[in-house]
Amino acid sequence: MGELILDSIADGAFTVDKDFRITSFNRAAEDITGVHRSKAMGRKCHEVLRADICHETCALKKSIATGRDVSNIKVYIHDAEDDLVPISVNTSVLRGENGEVIGGVETFRDISSLEALRKEISETYSFNDIISKNHKIKNIFATLPDIARSDSTVLIEGASGSGKELFAKAIHSLSKRKGRYITLNCAALPDTLLESELFGYEKGAFTDAKANKPGRFALAEKGTIFLDEIGDISPALQLKLLRVLQEKEYEPLGGTATRKTDVRVIAATNKNLKEQVDKGTFRADLFYRLNVIKISLPSLAERREDIPLLVDHFISKFNKLKNKKIKTVSPDVLDILMRHEFPGNVRELENIIEYCFVLCHGETIERMHLPEGLVPRTSGEEVDFENLRIEANPLLNAEASTIFDALQRFNGHRGKSASYLGIDKATLWRKMKKFDISFPAGRE
Repeated sequence: MGELILDSIADGAFTVDKDFRITSFNRAAEDITGVHRSKAMGRKCHEVLRADICHETCALKKSIATGRDVSNIKVYIHDAEDDLVPISVNTSVLRGENGEVIGGVETFRDISSLEALRKEISETYSFNDIISKNHKIKNIFATLPDIARSDSTVLIEGASGSGKELFAKAIHSLSKRKGRYITLNCAALPDTLLESELFGYEKGAFTDAKANKPGRFALAEKGTIFLDEIGDISPALQLKLLRVLQEKEYEPLGGTATRKTDVRVIAATNKNLKEQVDKGTFRADLFYRLNVIKISLPSLAERREDIPLLVDHFISKFNKLKNKKIKTVSPDVLDILMRHEFPGNVRELENIIEYCFVLCHGETIERMHLPEGLVPRTSGEEVDFENLRIEANPLLNAEASTIFDALQRFNGHRGKSASYLGIDKATLWRKMKKFDISFPAGRE
């Protein structure tokens, strides 16, 4: 009767005695492992499943030792063909008529399809650690390999915390440059220190200059230098940077010999440099040297559909860093995050989730764990609930992504993309304009 009951279960299941020898093995367990029950019976369970937790953190051993259930543990086993199979494991203790422990039971489910789906979603919405389903960001994704292959100077504009350095790192990592990736925040240092940091100095250039020191351009030779907050440098330093971009040369502070440089410059700013030029606070010639390729990043408030993806990403990140097992945020918390304006953009969202990790001791981040002051709009303020609902629901926000994916599938061929989408080319063109989708046209 016991075997009939186990065989009726969709999940794999087996029981063991106190010596961990298998005493029953159902059909689903046979299907998942590829091991017939006749070859499993009487053998120790670690010999059959060969799981990655068998010898040190065995869930079944824990249940038998403590008398407590273990639930939803992700484990990799080796099947009969020696292939790795991801499974989700639940274990419980088995007791005899008098309540004494006589063994344990383990049920497990093949989660290969779920893992494949997670991987597909991750690959679809991520690019070199940048996570987004927003069509503007995906447009940038499509151009990054071509930008990386060139050696042209890049200007990245975007609000503070919008992820400018992630895009700079992606461009460098996708390029064929053999040198290092070096960063410098131009707003963090006074002008005199900034010049020495960029170009280095010679021994004796100033009182404390006891030896030669290479600057960031020297450290980035054959590589990439990322100059953040470029809009904050002084007119005098703007002129020296212009020389580097035009002549590919510079002089260290206190030096007389000119040094050649082979460094790709990626600059970033949270300001509108064109407006700075118009005001006379930024050199026009330097602006045009920097503005060879411009990437404009939308704020998080303009890409709210990414908030659920980013929340999941940061939860996964902080689980690893802080050794916790938080799974999700409550619907109430997600609703609050979807309505927040995020003046600090993605960095602010990351800080909020990190704050919640300090206070949350369960599996779900609740409203009580949010930082003080992070509350929904008051009833007196107008809220576009329909747009928030669309942004929060990936199915309702899928049109732009679907159009972009179709263009990618057919290499920009408008006719084939329109046919695939079930619309005519004129409608496709209108929708591309509506969603601000730019994609190189394939041959018709």
